[in-house]
Amino acid sequence: MLKDIIAVEPKEGYQLYIKFEDNKQGIIDISKLISFTGIFAPLKDINYFQQVKINSEWGTIYWENGADFDPDVLYAEVTGEAISNYQIAKTANEH
Repeated sequence: MLKDIIAVEPKEGYQLYIKFEDNKQGIIDISKLISFTGIFAPLKDINYFQQVKINSEWGTIYWENGADFDPDVLYAEVTGEAISNYQIAKTANEH
């Protein structure tokens, strides 16, 4: 899939408007995709969350602390299309 994100704009709450290079666009509520723990913990601060940027080299969004997202996951959220060959890694606690 690999469509680069070319625009991002913070919206109300934890929502982001995202536009991809193929002109697909939409609003994603990031709080429904993550837990605000680990590298994502600082994003719980809405002021920090709104400092989202685009990493044009990777074609995705990121924050200064190193938090970022797989653009394929965001693309699937925006378009409703399934991610081909995508598997969610199981944690050590899952069997």
